[in-house]
Amino acid sequence: MTTGISSWALDLAGVGAIYPFQGLEFLFLIIGLVFWIWWHIVCFKMELNRQEEKIKKYGNSKSIKKAIEYDH
Repeated sequence: MTTGISSWALDLAGVGAIYPFQGLEFLFLIIGLVFWIWWHIVCFKMELNRQEEKIKKYGNSKSIKKAIEYDH
């Protein structure tokens, strides 16, 4: 027993904190939102770099279409 409460049949208003980091919920929300936005930015940049590498290797859609439609 880590909370010192042996029975939940009591007035919880007088008990105090029953879980750690009480009062920091809003801070954790802000941290989570910042991480979520940062993650999307990082993924977007990585996908953009990968797409640019593919364009350098294979060309863009116009050059591919031109190569396919080329008549000998």
